[in-house]
Amino acid sequence: MRSYLCCSQCQLVFVPRVFHLSSTAERAVYDQHQNNPNDQGYRKFLSRLADPLLEKLAPNSLGLDFGSGPGPTLSLMLKEQGHKVAIYDPYYAPDKLALEGHYDFITSTEVVEHLASPGLELDRLWRLLKHGGYLGLMTKQVTDRDSFDSWHYKNDPTHISFFSQQSFKYLGIKWGSAPMFVGADVILFRK
Repeated sequence: MRSYLCCSQCQLVFVPRVFHLSSTAERAVYDQHQNNPNDQGYRKFLSRLADPLLEKLAPNSLGLDFGSGPGPTLSLMLKEQGHKVAIYDPYYAPDKLALEGHYDFITSTEVVEHLASPGLELDRLWRLLKHGGYLGLMTKQVTDRDSFDSWHYKNDPTHISFFSQQSFKYLGIKWGSAPMFVGADVILFRK
């Protein structure tokens, strides 16, 4: 049984490294995902981030979908609205050049909970954003300590970092950008 720790600074709940899956085991879990760009249910799920982001973007913006997965769909949805979107995923689209560009927006849906070093990765994404750009994240959030024990989201063995509103507010202070909470699981930051 794995254990969970909580950062006293940012309130991130995280799994100690000794309980992390190997990259081979982690990839095997991801390979089971059925993320198909033609699946209307999946598109509706992703629209929870896409719709509020699209309201803020200028026409023909350049973006990055970080952690695009085996069936990149959000990038396709944004391209269908006239934007240019690069993708990066350590397993399915490991193009390191995508992490050297500068972007008007960066999306990361259902990714941050998988990050072993979320502070480092999110700081890197923040640096890749142009001034005035948007970082859009989607992840389930820890609401309180009492409900954490029975929370299904923590049971996925690839989920190792669990954010709360306090965690995102901490990042906002660090970056000088107040988080915009859209619904229960979408967070937007403007640089």
